[in-house]
Amino acid sequence: MRALVIGAPSDGPDTSQVAELPDPAPGPGEVTIDVEYAGINFVDVMLRRGDQPYADSFPAYPGDEVAGTVRAVGEGVTGLAAGTRVAAFLTAGGLASIARARAELTVPVPAGVPAPLAAATPAVLATGYLLLTEAARFRGGERVLVHSASGGVGSAVAQLVPVLGGGRLIGTVGRAGKESAALAAGYDAAFARDAGYPDRVRAAAGGGVDVVLDALGAGELDHDLALAAPGGRIVLFGNATGGAPAALPNIPRLMGGNVSVGGFSISALSRTAPDRVADAIGRCLDLLAAGRLGLPVTEVDGLAAAPAVHQLLAEGRGQGKYVVRV
Repeated sequence: MRALVIGAPSDGPDTSQVAELPDPAPGPGEVTIDVEYAGINFVDVMLRRGDQPYADSFPAYPGDEVAGTVRAVGEGVTGLAAGTRVAAFLTAGGLASIARARAELTVPVPAGVPAPLAAATPAVLATGYLLLTEAARFRGGERVLVHSASGGVGSAVAQLVPVLGGGRLIGTVGRAGKESAALAAGYDAAFARDAGYPDRVRAAAGGGVDVVLDALGAGELDHDLALAAPGGRIVLFGNATGGAPAALPNIPRLMGGNVSVGGFSISALSRTAPDRVADAIGRCLDLLAAGRLGLPVTEVDGLAAAPAVHQLLAEGRGQGKYVVRV
């Protein structure tokens, strides 16, 4: 099979290449998938950088979401068969012509869902869904602030909030000029994270915000706390900037503001509660099939194009969700 392999940690694409590897066979409770499309995500960049806990050793094999057809099933697998059209969440190895996945994280794709959208569902749409419904306990009509609003998960949240009851969506982006991408994705207001952005967020929200979704490693947590309305929920779900995350606030500050801070990791949840991840994938696929949910995706052709997209994301120049046609 063909697979994208990262030979050593790097801040650039120089150690990434497409290689020929032996075809994998499914183990007990696993399936192999002939990959049609695979998602490209920022977690691939963190793996390439050697960030912990994403990269324990090299060579490393990026890719955490795929869509395709089941090639073979392992011992004990029920409900899936060769030829079944599926989407799957993986911990590695999705940027390949054949992927090996846990059957419990592999979900049949309903008729009418295009393969590029199916490939964007396991890690991106499902993350947005779980962030809103479980981690942030979002209620219709609330004010939601999303950092990195123009990225894949940010774009997914913009599509999901109207489906989950609607609300006011405010986004921040890492550099001036990307606000238009967030607005096009569905945000009501978007601002570059310069020194004055908290005041603009507060004005756009008409006060504080009820939910903050923060993928920046807690570097903006002081601003998050200042912007949170009473009863506000802040969810930290990534560490895009790399390095050691910032310290969490002291308890009196949380109690005084009636604010909660929580964490979310779909990778960790896939290990500890895979049924909840699979349920979110299935719900998002059903919404796509019903025409109630969409997500703009940018398709790139072939695994060899993936390292250039990784570099776009690493430099903060990516916009929206990328998938690669394998």
